[in-house]
Amino acid sequence: MTTTEQLHTAFATALQIDPAIITDAMAYNQQPEWDSVAHMALVAELESVFDVMLDTEDILAMSSVAAARTILAEYGVVF
Repeated sequence: MTTTEQLHTAFATALQIDPAIITDAMAYNQQPEWDSVAHMALVAELESVFDVMLDTEDILAMSSVAAARTILAEYGVVF
């Protein structure tokens, strides 16, 4: 599984949505399932999948799939 697939799977798992609808443009509160509670589940899932510990600033800045990809890259995740 590629890291992009892992990212999409993590989003799908945390938000309980179909991975097929996940794109880089998908943003926080754009999907009804991605609310503040789901955001914390997403953070936990990403930290688990990619074995990182996200800083508070990064958690708050994670406003889209593209932003999550950029933030994870800063932690050494290669896409």
